[in-house]
Order: sequence, then C-alpha cells, then structure tokens
Amino acid sequence: MALINCPECRQRVSHKASTCPGGGHSLKPEEAELHRAAINSPLGLVEIFAADKAIRRVGIGGRGAESAPRAGAPAILSECCRQLEEYFSGKRSRFDLALDLQGTEFEQEVWRQLLRIPYGHTASYREIAEAIGRPKALRAVGAANGKNPVAVIVPCHRVIGRDGRLVGYGGGLWRKKWLLDHEARRG
Repeated sequence: MALINCPECRQRVSHKASTCPGGGHSLKPEEAELHRAAINSPLGLVEIFAADKAIRRVGIGGRGAESAPRAGAPAILSECCRQLEEYFSGKRSRFDLALDLQGTEFEQEVWRQLLRIPYGHTASYREIAEAIGRPKALRAVGAANGKNPVAVIVPCHRVIGRDGRLVGYGGGLWRKKWLLDHEARRG
C-alpha cells in the first residue's frame, strides 16, 4: 500500500485516505507530499508548505509548534521562513519567492493583482475587479481573495471594503488589522 505524509502532523497514512487518523486532519492529495515548516509570529503559528522549487501554501493560525524544514526539504522552504521572519520584524516589505499557486485562471488573475498592491496600501474589491477588467465581478473577486493559498505573501489582507471597513479575512479580522497596522507603521 502506498503511503503519504499528512501535511499537518507528518504521520504516514494511506494515499487513499481523506482524513488523517492521527489527528483528523483533512488530506488533499495534491498537498500530501509537500515539505512543511512553521514559524511563530505575532499572529500565531505560520505554516509554510513547499513543492520542490516553489511555495504552495502559507497559512496563519495553525496548530502545533514551530518546526524547521526537515533534512532534504527544498531551499525555498528555509528562504520563505527567513523572509517571513524579516517581514514580521519590520525588516522586509517585499517577498522574493517562487510561488506555485493552485487555482482557476480567474483566481490566479486576482492573486496576481493582489501582488500589485503596494506595501502599506489597500485596495477595495471593486478596484481589484476593475483592474482585472471585470468590474461586475465583485463577489467572484471576494471569493478568489478568500481562496488565496499564500497568506501574507500574496497580500489579500490589503483588500478592504469600498467604504474603508475591514471585511473578510480567513485568519480573523484581528489578524488583518494587525497586518495593516504593521505595514502602516513601517510603510
């Protein structure tokens, strides 16, 4: 029987399993063989998952403890940890990492637009929709923003409501506020 690693706890499980028996973690086949590291941040644990040469997913508020990349992990994983630590300490305002974003063409178009929002600035969902040439696709832009697999690096936290209110952030609005305040202090 073929085994894979649970991306959350690294327990070896059947490649056909949909949940990890060790912790009930949901298993996505495309993430099962990713390399993982985690760093502590002011927002809680930040988990980083990488394929061989690119970052695939970054999540905030995960469970578990800080963990360095394991032996044999790609260099991009250590580099991502370093750049995120620099960001959280106020020493970095731009990321220089290869990303392997998995999503529809529309989602990827939205995520590319998010990367264009400068550090310390914000944009509304409407502005994003207009910038990609889909001015009526506000809800679709919001949905794509919510599916951003690479938190902080692809700055979905910089998207706000048209009236300037903080709306929708998968990691919780308090984290979105922290990120925006952090960038405003250093921008």
